[in-house]
Amino acid sequence: MPAVPKATAPQETGADGFHEPRREDCPWCGSRRLRTRLRTSDLRRRGPGTFVVDECRDCAHAFQNPRLTAEGLALHHQDLPEAPHPVAPRRHRAAARAMLPFPEPESWLDVGTGEGAFPAAAKRYFPYTAFDGVDTTRRVQKARASGHIEEAHRGRLTDEKIVNRLHARYDVVSMFHHLEHTPDPREELRAALRALRPGGHLLIEVPDPHCAFGTLLGRWWPWYAQPRHLHLMPLANLVAELESQHCTIIATDRREPHIPYDLTGALSLAVTRVLPARRTLLLRAATPFLAVATALDHALAPLLRRTRFANTYRIIARKDASD
Repeated sequence: MPAVPKATAPQETGADGFHEPRREDCPWCGSRRLRTRLRTSDLRRRGPGTFVVDECRDCAHAFQNPRLTAEGLALHHQDLPEAPHPVAPRRHRAAARAMLPFPEPESWLDVGTGEGAFPAAAKRYFPYTAFDGVDTTRRVQKARASGHIEEAHRGRLTDEKIVNRLHARYDVVSMFHHLEHTPDPREELRAALRALRPGGHLLIEVPDPHCAFGTLLGRWWPWYAQPRHLHLMPLANLVAELESQHCTIIATDRREPHIPYDLTGALSLAVTRVLPARRTLLLRAATPFLAVATALDHALAPLLRRTRFANTYRIIARKDASD
């Protein structure tokens, strides 16, 4: 594998205290050949400000630039409900079934677990596996209280206290739509591999920046999710990174992980943006249109998941026993 150019680190904060200074190079490969892929506002909260997603012309990594600081991210999360967009339990079960060909794990860590919806669904196939969870919100305590996980760790997996405590404890570490929220996906991957035992498996699902809906829908594509998504990583980049960290790629998949939500999400954002806030009658009037969009998403999903319109990919990687 060719040497990766070293990316320069941005300064700590920008002039407003909520943005880091705009960087001139790619945080993934260090290339200075950048192009602006997207300019948008916070369509979900209808808050002030413009957010830019740049893309590297060399490695195709897309990233928020300038990136929000930790304080900026906290500001843009403060008015959001704690629960993220709900994922159907059948999708959690499908992700769990992807691990059935491998030996049954004794222990499994779900990163970004929220209220433990995935561990709760996965127990149907792995009833003897001990599931633990990591999350930055208090929802992880709710997951433990509800019995979905056995141990709850609040914070980031990259926190030294957490990752040292969890070192080499797990047969599987899963990350579902988590890496795109992290300031440094590479650091997150290193922490996940530290938590894995040699021979253990890493299960990742993330939005695919090559999805054709991203071009067709523009800023209304729900997986841009500005300003909360900090990185959009092409499949080839994550595969190369995992291989460089002494992992064997067992499987990649763009079909099954596809989430039929692109049209529904785009219309929902448009309705939120256009209609006056808290106008209940107008919002109710939009419900039939959202129902049609949802029906289209699901009706087209069997075809779209086989094309460039698939919006999510999955990687299963094994940590080499010699690492």
